[in-house]
This record gives sequence, C-alpha cells and structure tokens, in this order.
Amino acid sequence: MLLDHPSRGMPPVRLALTGAHGGYGRTLLAQLDSTPELRPAVLVDPDVDGVRRMIVDLGLPADACETALDAPHAAEVVRAGRTALVTSAAAVPWDDVDVLVEACGRVAPGHAYAEDALASGTHVVMVSKEVDTVVGVDLARRAAAAGLGYLPADGDQPANLLRLVEWVSAAGLDVIAIGKSGEYDLELDPSTGRVTQAGASVDAPALLDLLELGDDVPATLAARARAVVGLKRAAAADTCEMTVVAQRTGMHADVAPMHYPVVRIAELADVYALREDGGVLTSDGVVDVFSALRLPGEASFAGGVFAVVRTGDPATWELLRGKGHVVSRDGRYACLYWPYHLMGVETPLTVHAVIAGAAAPPPRPTALMAARAARALPAGTALSVAGHHHEIDGTEPVLVRPHDVADDCAPYYLLDGARLERPIAAGALVRLADLSGVAEGPLRAYRAGASCATPPSGGPL
Repeated sequence: MLLDHPSRGMPPVRLALTGAHGGYGRTLLAQLDSTPELRPAVLVDPDVDGVRRMIVDLGLPADACETALDAPHAAEVVRAGRTALVTSAAAVPWDDVDVLVEACGRVAPGHAYAEDALASGTHVVMVSKEVDTVVGVDLARRAAAAGLGYLPADGDQPANLLRLVEWVSAAGLDVIAIGKSGEYDLELDPSTGRVTQAGASVDAPALLDLLELGDDVPATLAARARAVVGLKRAAAADTCEMTVVAQRTGMHADVAPMHYPVVRIAELADVYALREDGGVLTSDGVVDVFSALRLPGEASFAGGVFAVVRTGDPATWELLRGKGHVVSRDGRYACLYWPYHLMGVETPLTVHAVIAGAAAPPPRPTALMAARAARALPAGTALSVAGHHHEIDGTEPVLVRPHDVADDCAPYYLLDGARLERPIAAGALVRLADLSGVAEGPLRAYRAGASCATPPSGGPL
C-alpha cells in the first residue's frame, strides 16, 4: 500500500528536468507517478522522441505530453496542465517552472540551465555532480543572494553522504572518515576463485587466502589490490562525488587518487583507522572510496555511504558490537553506513526540501577535482568526456586541495571540449594556461567561485 504523507497535500510544484532521457531522468519520472504534488512540467533533452518513447514505456499517457519548439509554446502546454517536451534551454518557460532538476551531466549546458533558472527565480536541485564540482560555489552564492535554494539531489551519493554526516555530527560523534563504496561490488566465487564486477571477471585465487584482514592491514589490502588488478575499480565519477562532499564539509582526500581499498563491510572500521591504530589514514577528516568485497549471497553495499567515527565509552560500543554494529577489533572506531542510493527515486525528497527553504552545507573552494596526465599528451590533443563514467582519455582524476597546487590548475570537467596548446608530461596536472577552447561561461563561474574564501550567508541553501 502507498502510505499517506503530508507532502501529498502540498500545492503542485512544477518541475523542469534536464537530461530527461537519461537513466536518472527515468527513475525520477517513474517515481513522480506516486508523488502527484510534483508535476513534470517541462522535460528537456535533445532526443525528444526518445523521451516520448520512455514516457509510453513507463505507462504514462502519451497525450499528456506535447513537443514545444519555443518558450511561448511550452508555456501554453504547461498552463494547459500538460508536459512540454523541449530540446534546449531556449524553449524552457521559466515563469512556469518552480524547480529545475539539472541532470544533463555536462558542465557547459548544465551551468547554463542553472544560471537561467536562478536568474528567473527558480530553485535548483543539482543532479549533475560534474557541473557542481566546477561551478557549484558560484551557483550557490547566486542562489543565496536571490533567496533561492541550490541543493545536491538526494538519490546520488553526495547528498546521501551529506545527510549521513549531518546526522552523525548532530549526534556528537567524532568523525574520522566518510565516503562511499564504488558503484559495483567485487563478488568472489569461493568455488572458482574468480571475482566479478559489473559483468567483468578475473581469476583471483589469492583472495581466497585474504578474506581476513590479519595483523598487517595495509599489507593485506595491498595483496588484495594486486589480486584484482585486472578490474577497473576507480572512476572519475567517484572522484567527482567526493569533491562535491569535500567542498561542503571541508574534509579532504588522504591521498590524491584516494585509497580505494578492497574491503568487506565488517572491516571498514579497522581499515579507515589512523595508521598508528593499524589503519590506512594519515589524518582525521578524510573522504575516500572503497571497493566492496563480498561472497555470493552476502548483502551488497549497493553504492552506499559510510562514516567512520571514534567510539568513546567502551561499554557503550561493546554493547553495540553485540547488536551487530561494525566496530573495529580494538574498539576505538565504528562504522555507520547506509547501504543504498536510489537515484531519482529519492530526489522528490530534495524537491520538497528546496521548496521548504531547507538549508544545506554551502560549497566552498576547499577541494579541487584536477586532471593528471596518465601518459605524455602532445600539444593539439583534443579532450572530451566520454563513457559511462564520464572520463577523459589520457588523464586520471585526482582530488587535491587548491593551496597545494598551482593557482591555475584546471578543474577536470572544464577540459571537456578543450584542446591542449602545449605538451603535458606524464604525471603532470593540467593547467588552465595549457588549454584553448574552454567553455567561457563555466570558466568565468569557476574563477568567481575560486575567489570566494568564505561561504555565502543569507537565503536558503
């Protein structure tokens, strides 16, 4: 049964959704059928026909939608109670939209959509973490100045992790590390010694003797990493998500590529401990990503989020260990975690929050997702984001603190569509001075945000 909720009594909220034909867009549209107070007024995607087919596939009435070629036409459709399908920002009738859910995943158009929305008095729910890492600081300040909301979307790991951190900090727990699992677990078949991740498999019989951490945690983790070296475990999407969180918490990566340990869920409190206590961390206040190792039939971490905290009173935490909580072997650390992220299924929560004027931690320019050359890159190299993980060939993403690198170090996703004006040595960070063809709007917004030393004040965030 569908339980009633006070939000069902809200006045209708008109949504514009960009990237409507993407996977995230579909999960949100499917959920809106059960949240009638949230109305998909405008769906934006270059593939309008694909959006229409998806709507039919979801079982929604096809005649409830109409393709609009310009903003006046789209406004007529929305005011008639139907959904306007449009191909670009130019056809969005902003006066008839209450909240933009930005999910196109590309910095230049995503930034333009968000700027237009804020300039028109429309709240922004940001799904596109790529956009957020580059221009989120500036967009948040613009929103605050206008008395509007700018929130990361529930359903993706950054917002979910920020909710967990808010809960943990409100409880007065001492946070050591926060983070998420990689998108796909490593499943070890004990009968064959093969490990499977997202459909790809490698022989890893060495893992059969590495299912326990042993006394030397770093050595065990290094051996596990060698055993699964044939699988792609690190992704730009992970670094992107942790950058969003780092900018809103002031936390940092312990090492620029992040640790990415291969870990079983019950081991998280032992692994994300300080080195002097047998873990991998050099300091408190770390963001990181791990690869979840499990056996067939064991529960998945499901791309969920975690926080490792100091325990405090030993008797309290031994009591909690007995109830099944993840507590380190020495009793000094515990891991609290939410083993899920439900994409657009959760995003209605953020729409409700932004309409209610709920606060969220404002992003600050304390962390930068940079691009390190994975190999020597010659002058003239064209750079573009491609693939499921939104990566740039020839580079690897790293999470750095701006004061530790050159002032003109380029944000990773500003490289999309640019070209190298000079050669880059393997291992070097790409700088803005190395590039031509950088999108002007996002570059301007990035520089404006990077110059901000303090968070915005006033207005809901």
